[in-house]
Amino acid sequence: MRGAAETADLVLLAVPYGAVKEVLTEIRPFLRGKTVIDATNALSSDFSSLTLGFTTSAAEEIAKLVPDAHVVKAFNTVFAQVYASQNPKIQGKAVSVFVAGDNKEATEKVQSLATKMGFDAVNAGPLKSARNIEPLAMLNTSLGYGQGLGTSMGFALLR
Repeated sequence: MRGAAETADLVLLAVPYGAVKEVLTEIRPFLRGKTVIDATNALSSDFSSLTLGFTTSAAEEIAKLVPDAHVVKAFNTVFAQVYASQNPKIQGKAVSVFVAGDNKEATEKVQSLATKMGFDAVNAGPLKSARNIEPLAMLNTSLGYGQGLGTSMGFALLR
């Protein structure tokens, strides 16, 4: 983990939210000036609710833990099965990845990555917009698992 964080330009944080502090403590020295993509969701242990929201977000809390990095929220509203398909389209429409960050260059890097992967990258604004993106991930989880719609689904912003 340390080696990857040390040599990477972009670091994707895709761990259970409960492990975030431990993971970031280990790799924090290697993140100075780097873009950290937060793909976490602060879900309760039974996945039925968010543990953060309204006044903060997982992304904002992560940014506090790594103040020398540029945290960008992205990729947390997409099921792993959609990534595994290597074709992030559903019914011909690219699945949207909502991207939020306070550093313009870092946010643009993440949007570019999402676009190269075949997603529709949507700039959702500053990092505090993660307060809106993270509940969307909860809705996705609820629909996919709770309502039995499965994990071959995603959101697409029609414009």
